[in-house]
Parts: sequence; structure tokens; C-alpha cells
Amino acid sequence: VVTAINYPYFFTPNGDGYNDLWNVVGLTNQSKSKIYIFDRYGKLIKEITPGKSGWDGYHNGNLMPADDYWFTLNYQENDSNGEVISKSFSSHFSLKR
Repeated sequence: VVTAINYPYFFTPNGDGYNDLWNVVGLTNQSKSKIYIFDRYGKLIKEITPGKSGWDGYHNGNLMPADDYWFTLNYQENDSNGEVISKSFSSHFSLKR
């Protein structure tokens, strides 16, 4: 079994109703999955789950600056024998204004 991991390469949390939130797409059946979002210095900014609304670009009540952000997705997948195995995927995206 192969899990397709899709995510927007950028988002623009400016309140216009388009691309205001960021989240991994298509993992709604992965209720135990966690996504950790980090700034460029490796500081954990937000922890979210797939299938929920996503990250709105804020940290401690402040809109984060336009920049690249990194994330790690921890999820589970069944191997060819049907055994559940834990996997991890990391990449980055941009917050634009």
C-alpha cells in the first residue's frame, strides 16, 4: 500500500477565503497522524492533524512572517503483509502575503 501525500506549496492567510489555511490533503482516514510545523530555525510553531481545518499562519496570537516553513508528517501505513507500520515524511511550504 502506498500513501499519496499532497499538500499546498504555499498559502496566503489574508482572510480573503482563498488559501487561508494550510494542511496536508487527502489523509482524512489517518486520525492518528500528526503534522508538526517548524520555522526556518527549527522552532515548533504548530501541531495539527490531517482532516481538520489546518494552520492559519498564527503563532501565539501573531501572524507569522512571509517565509518558508518546514513540516514533518507522522502517519501509519499497511505493508504488503497487512502489518501497520509508522512512517514519516518531511518537506516545506511558503507563507505568502
